Amino acid sequence: MAEPETEKMTSSVSKLQLSPPPSARKEKTFSMPDWSLLPEELLQLISKNLEDYCFDVVHARSVCTLWRSLFPFPSSLLRPSYSLPSFAKFPRKSKGFCTLKKVPLFLFRVRAPHADASEYFLGGIGRDDDHIELPSPLQCSVKVKIPDSDPLINMLDCQVLALGHQYRIIGCNPKYYKGVAFLPLNKFGGGGEFVVLLNYTKYLLVLRSTEMRWMLLEIPSYGSCSDLITFRGRFYAAFSNHDIFAIDPYSLEATPLMPSEALLDCGSVNDLVPSGNDELFLVEKIIPRTGVIYLGRLTLRVSRLDEEAGKWVEVSEIGDRLLVIGNLGNVCCSAKELPDGCGLTGNSIVFTHGRKVTYSYKYGVHTGREEDDLNCWRYSRDKCVTILSTSPVVALRVETAKP
Repeated sequence: MAEPETEKMTSSVSKLQLSPPPSARKEKTFSMPDWSLLPEELLQLISKNLEDYCFDVVHARSVCTLWRSLFPFPSSLLRPSYSLPSFAKFPRKSKGFCTLKKVPLFLFRVRAPHADASEYFLGGIGRDDDHIELPSPLQCSVKVKIPDSDPLINMLDCQVLALGHQYRIIGCNPKYYKGVAFLPLNKFGGGGEFVVLLNYTKYLLVLRSTEMRWMLLEIPSYGSCSDLITFRGRFYAAFSNHDIFAIDPYSLEATPLMPSEALLDCGSVNDLVPSGNDELFLVEKIIPRTGVIYLGRLTLRVSRLDEEAGKWVEVSEIGDRLLVIGNLGNVCCSAKELPDGCGLTGNSIVFTHGRKVTYSYKYGVHTGREEDDLNCWRYSRDKCVTILSTSPVVALRVETAKP
């Protein structure tokens, strides 16, 4: 059955598709081993010892029908879904349903057309069961939906970094929907119960699986919600007036988090970026309230959450982490997993919305202007970042060498 149109638009890297390269469709002119002839007993042993790192398993499943039947589809690529009541007419009761899906996120580094640049795709990935048996040599490819790009990317040419997962609402009115967060309730041993928080217009809506209806979540803030995430079993919501709350999924009580310092003469745009279960970062883009705003001179303030003290602590470095903030949500990856010369480095932040050509932010950048404070995060112009696409997948081209 065909996917709904809304799901096609929200999928970032849409489906895994196995496709033979052109050379495999021609008459073979060289000899290579036929991996499909391995004994079934050996394949079963390999299957038991192969970790559920999705792309190792996907490569194995691409060999032939036998291998495909013996290697289960990796659970890390499955998309669990939940049927929820529609919220399109809230606070009135809406008819119909929408679907909540858990989408695994990945960062793909692909071969760029130029040797002095690296290209990246950031998005979700799913599966397609309509595969055909492939001739050797084996190939696994990813089918992407990016304007002016090759629709098939050879997986063997990619470096792939797992970035956790993201929840998305499918089959709703996207005009007022701004994001969703999901937490299972397993405090007393599970049972399949869960809580969903929804950022909808100027409201936060909550749904408990035991009741299956949307309710308004009362939050002591006059601002609208600008960011909604989960971290270590709690919801976190940032608001346009700089309020930030931690929300307990069981009691739904909202606890305010103290800022590192007050912003007196300026405003800010806040983004929450979890680094797995290790750290939660707050990235504030400082916007002067007076004078002309020069995008290239905007600064950031970065803080990490001190859970025990219940406040944000300003930091000047984030280690080997790379924070990517933009249209598909905010993610964090380890730059240690990227080879030298690939353009993206640790202790930096990249924004993927807004301008087509941008730069990463770093701490203590020398601008050449004496009046500029070094004790902040600002543009580092040593590597140019070109935003090739922001929907349905984020595509970046990063300079790997200075011009």
